[in-house]
Order: sequence, then structure tokens, then C-alpha cells
Amino acid sequence: MFRKMQLSTSRWMGKGWVQDEKGVSLVETLVAVAILGLAVVAALTALSTGSLAVATADQETTAQSLARWQLEETKAAPYSATYSAITQPDYNISVGVDPIDVDPMAANIQKITVTVSRASKVLLVVEGYKVNR
Repeated sequence: MFRKMQLSTSRWMGKGWVQDEKGVSLVETLVAVAILGLAVVAALTALSTGSLAVATADQETTAQSLARWQLEETKAAPYSATYSAITQPDYNISVGVDPIDVDPMAANIQKITVTVSRASKVLLVVEGYKVNR
């Protein structure tokens, strides 16, 4: 009574009838994988750059804190020609003392220079003054 009708999936392409292709070709798959690969590489590059920026900012913040701490320790110490440096793992801190002889009355003023370095690279140099009162 009822016959099953089959629908044709063919179409006219100028020279003749061509069957529709189903599925995804190898070229399409390769293009999709390449685009996905580029997106992943871009994301990983951004992540790496962000991680390096955070590490650098952390190192600079630590250097500023150590320099400020050393300068305050030096100012709080008794007036002397030399001052001891604080110790911190992975960081080298040095204290330089230069007397200021601009005025004979100003013989009790010192210029204190604190240098913070890490792995032989100078990160920060801070200067301050100390007065013998």
C-alpha cells in the first residue's frame, strides 16, 4: 500500500549530477586542528608572560621592603663609621656610609646607601641620611 520514498541527495553541478558529501574531510580536520593549536599556543604564551610579570613584581617588592628595613635599622643603630647588613636568604644587602663634608659644622651627617641584589644582579639602590644627635 505505502511505498517508501527515497529522497535523492544529489544536485546538478554544471557537468552532471553529483552526490552530496557527508562528513568532514581530512583538510577540514587539519585546518580545525591548526586553528585550535594556535589558540592553545597563544593562551600558554599569555600565561607564561603573566607568570613572569608576577615573579618580577614579587622580587621588586621584596627588594623594596628589604631596603627600607635596612635603612631603618641603620638609622636606629648608634652613630658609627660602619653598619652591619641584615641577612636574608637569596638576597645580598650591602650598606655604604659616606660622611658629608660640605660644611665643617655638618661633620655629623652621613649619607647611607643600601644596595639590594639577587644572583649578582642589582635590584634596588636606596639612599638616606643619618645625623649624629
